[in-house]
Amino acid sequence: MRNHETGSAEENWRILIVEDDERLATLTKDYLESNGLQVSVEGDGSRAIERIKNEQPDLVVLDLMLPGEDGLAVCRIVRPYYKGPILMLTARTEDLDQVLGLEMGADDYVAKPVRPRVLLARIRALLRRVRDTTMVDGDELSNDNRLTFGNLVVDNAMREAWLNGESIDLTSAEFDLLWLLCSSAGRVLTREEIFHQLRGIEYDGQDRSIDVRVSRIRPKVGDDPMNPKRIKTVRSKGYLFVKEL
Repeated sequence: MRNHETGSAEENWRILIVEDDERLATLTKDYLESNGLQVSVEGDGSRAIERIKNEQPDLVVLDLMLPGEDGLAVCRIVRPYYKGPILMLTARTEDLDQVLGLEMGADDYVAKPVRPRVLLARIRALLRRVRDTTMVDGDELSNDNRLTFGNLVVDNAMREAWLNGESIDLTSAEFDLLWLLCSSAGRVLTREEIFHQLRGIEYDGQDRSIDVRVSRIRPKVGDDPMNPKRIKTVRSKGYLFVKEL
C-alpha cells in the first residue's frame, strides 16, 4: 500500500472490488470512479487472493459469496500479506457473517443491498483514517505519537505496536481501536464514542464489531481474555484501557 502526499487527489486511491455479480460490480465501479477513485474488479475469490497480494490496493471491497474461495477465506488468507483496509459486504440480517468477517480481519462492513453513497462514505472514512495517521511530517513527530505501558509500546506515526520488543500483528481497524483506547488510558470510552470516532456513525445498541475487535486485541497485547486486566469491559458503558498494571 502506498503513502499519499497531503492534499493529493482522491483519484490516487486504488480500490479492488471483489464481487461476482457483474451488474452490481459494474454499477459500483462506475459510481466510485465518478467520484474520483481508481477501481478494478475481480469476480473470483481465488484470483482475488493473488491480486490482493501482488497489487496491494489501497482498499478492498469484498463480497462474502464468491466462486473459488469465499470472502471469509479470502480475508483470512490475505491478512498476513495485506495491511490495507478490507470492507466486507454482508447480508443485512446475517449478524454472524458480520462477526465472522471481523474475526477474519475485515475492517468494516456494509449490509446489502448496498447504497452507493453509504459505501462511498465508508470507503472514504477508512482511507482518510489511514492517510491521516500515516502522513505525519517530521516536525510533527513527538512523544504524543508513541505511548508506552510497561512492555507494550504503541506508535501511531508508524502504525505499529510491540509487546516485549516483538511486533504485534494488527489489522488496520485493530490498530485504530487500540490507539484510541490507549491514548485515552484511564478513561472509560463508551461504545457510542468509539463508534463515532472510528466509524463516523451512531451506535445502534446492537452492533458487535467493537466487542469482536477488543476480543481479538486482548491476547495480542498480552491480556488474559478470560480475566482482562489491560483492556477492561465496563458493564453497560464501554471499555477502559488501564494505565498501570
